[in-house]
Amino acid sequence: MAPRIASPIALQADEHALSVFDPRWLHWGHCVPLRVESGTLHLAVGDHPDREQLDEIAFSTGLALQLLRVDSDALHAALETVRRQFAALARQRDGAALLGELSASGENPSSMQSEVTGVDDAPVVRYLHGLLSEAARSRVSDIHFEPFEQFYRVRFRRDGVLAEIARPPLAVRDRLAARIKVLAQLDIAERRLPQDGRIRIRLDDGQALDLRVSTLPTLFGEKIVLRLLRDAVAGLAIEQLGLEPDQQSALLQALDRPHGMLLVTGPTGSGKTLTLYTLLQRLNREGVNIATAEDPVEMHLPGINQVAINDRTGLGFAGALRAFLRQDPDTLMVGEIRDLETADIAIKAAQTGHRVLSTLHTRDAPGTLARLMNMGIAPFHIAASVRLITAQRLVRRLCTVCRQPLALDPDSRRAAGFSGADLEADWTAWQPTGCPTCDHTGFHGRIGVHQVMPVSEAMRRLILRRADVQALSGLAGQEGIRTLHACGLAKVRAGLTSLDEIEANCHD
Repeated sequence: MAPRIASPIALQADEHALSVFDPRWLHWGHCVPLRVESGTLHLAVGDHPDREQLDEIAFSTGLALQLLRVDSDALHAALETVRRQFAALARQRDGAALLGELSASGENPSSMQSEVTGVDDAPVVRYLHGLLSEAARSRVSDIHFEPFEQFYRVRFRRDGVLAEIARPPLAVRDRLAARIKVLAQLDIAERRLPQDGRIRIRLDDGQALDLRVSTLPTLFGEKIVLRLLRDAVAGLAIEQLGLEPDQQSALLQALDRPHGMLLVTGPTGSGKTLTLYTLLQRLNREGVNIATAEDPVEMHLPGINQVAINDRTGLGFAGALRAFLRQDPDTLMVGEIRDLETADIAIKAAQTGHRVLSTLHTRDAPGTLARLMNMGIAPFHIAASVRLITAQRLVRRLCTVCRQPLALDPDSRRAAGFSGADLEADWTAWQPTGCPTCDHTGFHGRIGVHQVMPVSEAMRRLILRRADVQALSGLAGQEGIRTLHACGLAKVRAGLTSLDEIEANCHD
């Protein structure tokens, strides 16, 4: 019987183990290399390793095997960690190959004037494919390609945080940009204006990957950002959004109403689109006609009529909404209310028997009502149409493998914003530390923090009197609507995130 490793924190491969282990063996999913000592390869395995495949590893490496048993969760985390280690080695190798091929061709790798000699040249294709494959396997939401005067860098955004992962040769700047633009069917010759496009490719493991492409001319070349669009909404339940039970109940009650407007608010990157898609999936039934106007369409939802806004052809949100109203709709989704015309049509649609979902960029739920009035919407239209507003943020979720308790005495809790029973009750706050499972960040994934505010009769009366945001916020507090900061503190008490995350993202 193989000994069991007590903690998955120990599951990280050293350089010697990586050098003798073939990355394709990771696809089996039952073993992870750890280290090589005295002619023995130490492997982490699950409870039921495949003996035939282990024999192949022993034969191919010429090493004896020492098996260390771990549970399935620890093994899965270790597999992801080692895959990232192999990906980092591959980036270094591919970057060196790019530099070598440029030098062999007589080009100066540090030249700012490298020309695009072929958008399908093999080194660039391989390098880009490797980056996309690594991003697809991990929790990456965006890839940034950024040119500067003396260097060119690639950064991944993982769990909301940008981190540099590679510095390819500066001379491949234009070739990488051209390759991406060809895949996105953009104009290669146009480098002076921003362009937007979309890519759909299939990776080596058969996984389809959709990417939204945005190019931006900068001082030293085109910056390109790729947004990874994951079709995870089909299996996403509303219970996974991070709502508290009372918030979820209020949201579902408003969603079940056949008419009226539901608004999701927050800054860019706060998960508004994911929330809207989750709500639409819940409404998506055979007997319901749903139409959406989006810029851009981030995920395909079978059974829902999705329209991509295109300002170049004159199709804006307002024009799409007018067309929808002639298409016998039950539910409408407007990707974003940007102007008075769009807001006016959406609100009137909500008053005339339609369910309307949309987003706004506001700080909190009460401020959304003030924002609509400031846009020029008549207060009686707002009071008659808006049913519920949810403001939200995304915060990083603590890694459950390596999180550590954080001592908070009553004075510290009070200073952090806790009140009432939370000051004296027996509960534990946690802080991040870092381990291989979470890339040594202390966090793994993200969770939503929501402020859900139904529009009550008392709130409608304030709206009709054109009350300011302070009055609206005061009434919301009297009605038991918690602020975003208070909702974030509830996540801290539940052990889901850290106090620093809430302070950084959910200030009142």
